[in-house]
Amino acid sequence: MERTIKRLEFDKVLERLASHAQSELGKQRVEELKPSTNMEDIKRWQAETSEGRELLRLDPLAELAGWHDIRQALTRASRYAVLSAEELFAVGETLAASRQIKKFFSEKTDRYPLLSELAESLTNQAQLEKNILQAVLPGGEIADDASPELLQIRRGIQRSQNRIRERMENIIRSSDNQKYLQDPIITIRNDRYVVPVKQEYRNQIPGIVHDQSASGATLFVEPMAVVEANNEVRQLVAAEKQEIQRILGQLSQEVSGVHEDISIALETLGDLDFIMAKARYSLKLNAWSPKILAGPMIDIKKGRHPLLPGDAVPATISLGKAFKTLVITGPNTGGKTVTLKTVGLFSLMTQAGLHIPAEAGTEMGVFKQVFADIGDEQSIEQSLSTFSSHMTNLVRILDRAGEGSLVLMDELGAGTDPTEGAALARAILEELHQRGACTLATTHYSELKNYAYATPGVENASVEFDVETLRPTYRLLIGRPGRSNAFEISARLGLRREIIESARGFLTTEQVEVAELISRLEKTQQAAEKDRQEAALLRRESEQLKERYHALEQDLRAKKEAILVKAHEEASRMVRQARLEAEDTVKELRSRLAEESAKNREQAIHHARNKLQQVTSKVAAKTPKRTADGEIPRQVKPGEEVFLPKYNQKAYVVGVSGNNVQVQVGIMKMSVPMQELRTVKEVKVTSGQSKVGQVLMDKAQHIGTSLDLRGMTADEAMLEIEKYLDDAFLAGLSSVTLVHGKGTGALRTSVQRELKNHPRVKTFRLGEAGEGGSGATVVTLK
Repeated sequence: MERTIKRLEFDKVLERLASHAQSELGKQRVEELKPSTNMEDIKRWQAETSEGRELLRLDPLAELAGWHDIRQALTRASRYAVLSAEELFAVGETLAASRQIKKFFSEKTDRYPLLSELAESLTNQAQLEKNILQAVLPGGEIADDASPELLQIRRGIQRSQNRIRERMENIIRSSDNQKYLQDPIITIRNDRYVVPVKQEYRNQIPGIVHDQSASGATLFVEPMAVVEANNEVRQLVAAEKQEIQRILGQLSQEVSGVHEDISIALETLGDLDFIMAKARYSLKLNAWSPKILAGPMIDIKKGRHPLLPGDAVPATISLGKAFKTLVITGPNTGGKTVTLKTVGLFSLMTQAGLHIPAEAGTEMGVFKQVFADIGDEQSIEQSLSTFSSHMTNLVRILDRAGEGSLVLMDELGAGTDPTEGAALARAILEELHQRGACTLATTHYSELKNYAYATPGVENASVEFDVETLRPTYRLLIGRPGRSNAFEISARLGLRREIIESARGFLTTEQVEVAELISRLEKTQQAAEKDRQEAALLRRESEQLKERYHALEQDLRAKKEAILVKAHEEASRMVRQARLEAEDTVKELRSRLAEESAKNREQAIHHARNKLQQVTSKVAAKTPKRTADGEIPRQVKPGEEVFLPKYNQKAYVVGVSGNNVQVQVGIMKMSVPMQELRTVKEVKVTSGQSKVGQVLMDKAQHIGTSLDLRGMTADEAMLEIEKYLDDAFLAGLSSVTLVHGKGTGALRTSVQRELKNHPRVKTFRLGEAGEGGSGATVVTLK
């Protein structure tokens, strides 16, 4: 595996990955990273990297750093050693980071389930964190309030030093002493305050000499007046050091008690940094997680070599599904080696939990082993190799490769006699193919092209070459063998035509026929590819049109159902109103018959008949007509389709209760008598809206913004309000006015009681000045 990693330059991928880690622990995880063959591990690693990408996208400001590599400090603490102030401060900051990161993921469990599960092992030592960071300041300085004793000692030192400076200031400011001093300054020697005294005046300033200048002309003297105060400061400084050591020991003991929890948290922080390094590298490469397949197979969509510049041409390649052996042929400059390395690197990166720079739809299987024999003369570094080194590698591969292996071989059989090399290459390919290994090989030998054509499970491929520009396009063409293009390249480079024609004459008839066959195959495949792309474009357009049609159909169906529901409600109200009008007519007729003479009675009856006829005609004119008279079904069952002539619609039976049938029309359910149903076979629903729908549209166009109820009884007003509010709603009015007059207020009370629970009413209020005042109610509709 180490040889394969070097040949495929997976180690260089790891170097770039390590540069995205923010800690030594994260970098160490990268150095230890090895591809796995366990399907569950690979899927989990890929999912963790994907969650890291999501975290960078959704929570780019999340702080996951701020901790330190404190492994040595924890080891020392576990042995009850006293940690330095710097070590304790690093421990405190690491505890703070652990607590904050644990809290962050506990609040994002649904968004980052795998990272949150990992973060559960982080520790929360809030009290120890507080003790350390309150006592130890950045840079390892101990805070004054680390303990009451330390605070008292430092205040004592400050007081003593102030007294010393006051006495020393008196000494240097004294006019009698200034002539004895080299400079009127106070300095420190051996942690004691001294003044610079001229050598010749040594005895004029009594005190202890602590140092002298290089020339000997100046002596640094501690005046006797401050010796005792300096001694007191020295004693306090010693007490300060002792108290600091006690504080460090106490904090170190607390760390020692939980060093195992901190160690586990530290390892988890390293894992999180490693995952985020993979996510950052994925983002830089614009890479994504492939679909992981159980078997040894690959299907790469426009994959880009991760070590090449961003403008590298992507390659599309599949292996292991329709065929297990792919023979790539073509000129040396065709980029075949890059294709081999891309496939090998993608396999190693996928099985190591890294995203790969390829488009959506890429599928990568799990290989038990990956072998590579890639000649150094074709490597990215452009070194040299020999036939013997090739054969040494191939012998090692043949000893170990088999089912579930991925074998990559560059320039198979090269470096020796062409006839023998071609025969040897074919034998190696056949051996690997029979063992069931997935093999990808590059070669120049025409014999291997024929072998690929004739052998099931073996396929030809080539890297496209532009003869006009003398450059490869790096597009891998599966199913098409490559040509050397030697004659075309030579002609473009200026070789005389007669020499090229002479060279063509040396080719055998079979070689010329094979070359022409390959040329025809290339043209045919190019035409087929063009047709395929056009067909794919037409299919996408047809799918878009189909989706648009479905959307329009659903919209029209919804509108139609809404109109039908409104029509049914309007028809029901009309019938109720017609019945009330008929009842009023009958009452009026009875009253007149009791009061009038015989002649007047006949006129009253005639008048009543005309009025009833008008009511009947009005209802009949607004009732939907049937388009066909089917048979009345004798019985129906739930789920059966029936026709409602009254509404010109089909419906489905929901339930049957005696002679009444509950049916569903669109989104509306209603109960109708059996006599109003017709069988579906003999009816045909007419297109367009029903006459009831047309009536509603007419009403919507002529509805006014106010309704005058004055002079009506409460029952009459309720009927008019019911009908008017529905018409106003249908017309799209947002606000209407009901004029009920002031009077006794009885009609107003009845109107507002009706409005309280009316389904069309949003709010209502009495009119203001200019709106009718208390004689009108302004209604806001929903």
